[in-house]
Amino acid sequence: MGRALFAALFWTLLGVFFSLPSLSAGKGLMSSREEFAWWWSWGLITPFILAFDRRLPFSGKQIRWRILTHLAASLIFTAAYRVVSVAAMAAFGIRPWSALLIPGLFTLWRPNDFLSNWFLCWMIVGVLQAYRYYERYLSSELRLERMERSFSEARLNALRMQLDPHFLFNALNTISSHVERDPKLTRRMIEHLGDLLRMSLESKDRQEIPLAEEMAFLDYYLEIQKIRFGEQLKIEIEVAPEVRYASVPALFIQPLVENAIRHGISHRASGGTVMVSARKLGDQLVIRVQDDGVGLPPNWTLESSPGLGLAVTRERIAGLHPNGESLFSVRRRKNGGTEVEILLPLRVIGEETNGSASA
Repeated sequence: MGRALFAALFWTLLGVFFSLPSLSAGKGLMSSREEFAWWWSWGLITPFILAFDRRLPFSGKQIRWRILTHLAASLIFTAAYRVVSVAAMAAFGIRPWSALLIPGLFTLWRPNDFLSNWFLCWMIVGVLQAYRYYERYLSSELRLERMERSFSEARLNALRMQLDPHFLFNALNTISSHVERDPKLTRRMIEHLGDLLRMSLESKDRQEIPLAEEMAFLDYYLEIQKIRFGEQLKIEIEVAPEVRYASVPALFIQPLVENAIRHGISHRASGGTVMVSARKLGDQLVIRVQDDGVGLPPNWTLESSPGLGLAVTRERIAGLHPNGESLFSVRRRKNGGTEVEILLPLRVIGEETNGSASA
């Protein structure tokens, strides 16, 4: 219905435009009836041209056959236009209805009139072809965009699948080292691991989750590590209230904390502290994971790091924000230890939709 109204308005505006000379000469609207009869007649013929074009089986390299077919059909459509225009003029009282009879139908139709109308028919065909190829271009662009999006999602899912087993194996190794020494602690670790796996499965189809949900996942992981290290491991967490429901990549803080404990704190006999903070900075979310452990080795670079957790986390963040909207950096702390800083666009999901995050 919308297209029909637009088409009717379009052909009416053409009638108004070509009536302007007679109107400016003071001849009145009655003198414009013939112009409206002509253009409205083309408005009635055009849908049949469009339907004919869509039914043609030629495409691609067969464009020559499409043109030849339209060449023949345009003669028929131009003749049909003559019949429709005479009927319209008869309806407007410009011609008698007897003009629709065969003898009078083409009597007043001079060769120049036929050529001009035939040319106009070809203009309509050309516009339809241009619009048809424009639609094909848009559809190909949309297909390409969907393919790129699917590829990016598949790549992110592959990275996520690569990270989950890495985390699970490390957790199982931690638990297995305590099985014989302290069965009670081992059972508690297994309970927390079960909670971790449940939350991991709940978020497996989501690349991004609220920060509160990510921190709840981290809490379960830290419970396992606190049982393992006891008082040697201290945890400090500071999350600003306004960023609790900011959108963040799922399961991305835990690998960073695991890295800090494994490579920073566990190598010190006295243990150490891991600090996790999240705050708002302008329109960005700043997340820092710091430790006061042994620090980075000499000549260490992020590109040459063999650690899976850092590499995968950086790739996932870059994949979710490919336009340079994010920052991932690892550096030495002045007072010893390591600091990982992540900057993300601040997008708050909404507390009402995330009841599970605070469970």
